[in-house]
Order: sequence, then C-alpha cells, then structure tokens
Amino acid sequence: MGISNHIDEILKTLPDEPGVYQYFDKNNTILYVGKAKFLKKRVRSYFTKKQVNIKTKILVEKIYDIKYIVVSTEMDALLLENNLIKKYKPRYNVLLKDDKTYPWICIKNEPFPRIFQTRKVFKDGSEYFGPYASTYLVKIILDFFRQLYPLRNCNLNLSEKNIQNNKFKVCLEYHIKNCLGPCIGKQNNINYLESINQIRKIISGDIKSVIKHLKEEMNNFSNNLDFENANSTKEKLILLKNYQSKSTIVNPKINNVDVFSLVTDENAAFVNFLKVNSGAIIQSYTLEINKQLDETEEKLLSLAIIEIRQKFNSTSKDIYCSHFLNENIDEVNIEVPKIGDKKKLIELGMRNAKYMLLEKRKSKINNINRANNNRILTRLQKDLKLQRLPKHIECFDNSNFQGNFPVAACVVFKNARACKKEYRHYNIKTVLGPDDYASMEEVVFRRYSRILEEKGELPQLIVIDGGKGQLSSAMKSINKLNLTTKITVIGIAKRLEEIFLADDNVPIYLDKRSESLKLIQQLRDEAHRFGITHHRNKRSKNALGTSLDKIKGIGPKTIELLITKFGSVKKVKEADKTDLIKLIGIKKTNKIFE
Repeated sequence: MGISNHIDEILKTLPDEPGVYQYFDKNNTILYVGKAKFLKKRVRSYFTKKQVNIKTKILVEKIYDIKYIVVSTEMDALLLENNLIKKYKPRYNVLLKDDKTYPWICIKNEPFPRIFQTRKVFKDGSEYFGPYASTYLVKIILDFFRQLYPLRNCNLNLSEKNIQNNKFKVCLEYHIKNCLGPCIGKQNNINYLESINQIRKIISGDIKSVIKHLKEEMNNFSNNLDFENANSTKEKLILLKNYQSKSTIVNPKINNVDVFSLVTDENAAFVNFLKVNSGAIIQSYTLEINKQLDETEEKLLSLAIIEIRQKFNSTSKDIYCSHFLNENIDEVNIEVPKIGDKKKLIELGMRNAKYMLLEKRKSKINNINRANNNRILTRLQKDLKLQRLPKHIECFDNSNFQGNFPVAACVVFKNARACKKEYRHYNIKTVLGPDDYASMEEVVFRRYSRILEEKGELPQLIVIDGGKGQLSSAMKSINKLNLTTKITVIGIAKRLEEIFLADDNVPIYLDKRSESLKLIQQLRDEAHRFGITHHRNKRSKNALGTSLDKIKGIGPKTIELLITKFGSVKKVKEADKTDLIKLIGIKKTNKIFE
C-alpha cells in the first residue's frame, strides 16, 4: 500500500527538531502518540522501513493524518508525550495501568493532627507518605510510632474554643497512657506538633536528626536530675535505633535516590520504583505497562520513570536504573549500577517486578484453567445426561483389612478441582465384619443427614467407587433422605471402568480418552488414596495399642519415647531390660515385662 499524497507532503515538511507526533485515522481518532529527538527522521521511518511487527503494520495502514508539536528539548518531548498518552489513551500506545490502590500514611491537617492509614489521597492540606507495598508494613510502622509518641486516635474537633469550653472528657486511651489528653488541655499544641515533626522525619528517612534530638533531650533531663523522663527518652532511643537497624537495608549514605527496575515478557512490562533515604526504603510501587507495538525496554522504562516521578512528585536528583536510557532528564544524574549496595537495590527492584509478572501469569493460567474446567463439566453433564452442571461432586470409597478396621472416605471436587479442606474420613460404626454394601449405606446416610441438619451445600453429583451393589446401597440412604430428585448418584466399576446409573441396569461405557471419564477416574483414585491413608494410620495405631497401649500404667508419652528409641513394638519386646530401665525406669519396665 503506497503513501497518500497528503502524508507524503507532511513527511517532506517535517522539521529536524525534538517534538511529539500524533497519528490519526480517517475518522480523526487519535491512534498513536510518540516522541522523537528528530521528528523528520523518526516519523519517516514508519513509512520507509519494512515493518516486521504486525501491529505496527496495521497502524501504518490506518494512518490518515499526522500532527506534530515541536518542543525545546528531548526531555520536554518525553513529558508532553506522557501527558498526551494519559489524556487521549490512544489504541496503539502502551497502557500505563494503575488500578491498584496502595496504602498511605496520612498526617491529617487539623489541630493536634492524627496519623493513620488510608487508601485515598485528598487535596485537603494533609500530608501523605507512601505508597507502601502492604497494609501489614503500614501497621508495623504506625504501631512503632504509638510506642514512641502518645498521640490521639479519636476524631474529635480539638479546636482551641472547644478545649477551653471543656466540651470533652478524657477516654480510656488517656488512662492507659496512650494519649496525653490534648482534649482537656493536658498537652499543648507545641509539644504535640514536636512529636508529629519527629514522626515526619522518621517516615522521610531522616532518623539521624531525631536520634540526635532525643539524645540532647535525654542529657538535659539527666542533668536536671529528672531521671524518670531521662529513662523514658532512653527507651525511645533504643526503639528508634532498633527500627533504624531493621529499616536500613543498604549503605546509609545512599540518600534521596529513586530506583527503577524493569522486567518484561511478550505482552507486558513491570517497572518497580523504590524511594531510598538514608539507606532505608521509604516507598515502593510497581507499574504495569501493556505493550502495544514493538517498544524497546529503554522506551518503556523512560515512560515509566516520567509517569512515576510525576505521580509521586519526586524531585530526587539521583536515579538508579536497571537499563541504560537514551534520553537525559534535566538536572538529574542517571546511573546503571554494576556492583555494591547500589546494585543490591536494583536487584531488589527486579525481584519485586518479577513477582508481579509471575503473579500476573499465574492469574492468567488460572483463568484458562477455569475455562477448561467449565468445558469438562459441560461435557460430563452431556455424557451423563444430568439436569444441572455438576459444579460440586463428591466421591465415596470403603476400606477394610480382612474385615477389621472398616473406614470410608469422602472427597470433594468443586469446579473440577479438588477441595481438600472439605475431605472427610469416617470410621464405620454400625456394621460388623466385611460388608462393603452396608458400610456404604451407613456413610452416605451419615454424610447427607448431617449436611441437611446443618443446612449445608449438597452436591449435584455423587460418585460411588464400586458397581451396581455399592450404588444400590448408597441409593437406599439417598431415598431415606428424600434426595433422589436433588442429587444424581453413579457408580464406577474398576474392571471395565463401567459407569452405572441408579435407574438403569445397563452400564455406560465412556470413551477411554474422554475428559468426563478421566475426571470420574480422578475422583475415584483420590477417594481411594485418601481412604487408604486413614486406614493405614488406624491399623498402625491399633498395632501399638494391642501390645503397649493396653498395659496399665504405660501412657502415650512413654509409648512415644519407646518407639522413638527402638523403632517398633517388636524391637521393644526384644530390648534388653537394662536399656529399658535406663530409658523409662524400673517400675514401668517391670510392668512391660509382666
């Protein structure tokens, strides 16, 4: 497809200056915004070079008009490009995604300011610090401040007039010394604001000046023989130094620095931002970018830096980056660290960005799995001619050993996935001897009578591990509970993988490669595994019980000690009497030998 005369005329008149260009379609809808150090060279490249990227090819075919804005510097072009992308959200530009709300620490603009966590930032004159990576981290910081400084946490209007008119009474926080009672004039505003100022410095990473202030305060109290306040200040110093040692992750000389690290895959990029003051990370944030064309990593990182620094009003003069940038940012030193503490910060940022990328991939895989599971359940519904989609399936299996230790297992699948927290074991109570049919009848009745009693969730499908006999036994309990119309029950026979329906003597044979059969087999095998595990544990416990548990005066702790030492009941029997006396004493040893 050739270049139109209109586009050709624009390409001829483009200036060799830094600026921003905008592509429009025939409906005058903006398609793409870009910036260039030399407008003429950059824009012409779209039409003169062979485009390998499919999206870029489609973009070029749709371009009907070009507009451009000349600016003074490349940095100005970068800023303008970023603002235009955010304003118009062109289809072919990267999408700077920022739909996650992070927690902030707010110092409220009010008399006797409160300090608290929030996810909303308002332009109300209050100070906001953050965002932080987790609410847990914010909680730890706020708890630390409460240990250091007794501040109010009420929302009373503590105006000077209200305090003078005695409108308030002290609360429990005052009596347990978490607050000094500014509401009744027990603490003046100057003293209160001094604490707020120190908190402000700590959040900003300026811990040194707070430590220096507290040391001077402690010495003054000590010189004036006010040892109680001196000791209280000393405790604050210990807390603060402990906090400093935990919050400093690199060299404290690294001060007021922005750290940007980028990782990418085929469709997206993640840029992690760290704000570092005095070796401590005081801000952390990750920006997701959806790629549209074949953007370079340097291009994506440049866009992210401008976006993030504008978002958080950062004026740091030093930036550490994971990649070299082609653009320069006015009056800012950009460095790509190779070794030492600076490199550690880049690696930390890369880890944060990778975690976000992996989380996104995992979420995508889970969405695909859910779609596959719905397809499998729909197939199963058709194969078994079920009235409802079997989103909730339960499977039963019986186990016994020569008629002893009869147990049963129930496993639960929801949306074709194992829901292990809802698995249940059953010890058979009413059946004597090896009677699988009666055992199945008992356990099914116990399971669903309890669910009905507790008004729990009934499954759409029950799978019985066994043929027509076990299925008929299970149906006796289903009929007793009047659940015949609410739940479909099937049996699966092991030999030929026959599927039996309750009201049909002729079995169904599903294709061996069928996803429906594989799901039923998975349920059957999982119920068998879960039941066998319980059965083995019961037999092992009974094996101990027949020999040691029944000896009067030999308790569980002694048995555990013996088995741990000798390894088995047989070896306990074979052990030398002297060894037993050393381990459990002569009295218990004699009881065992008797």
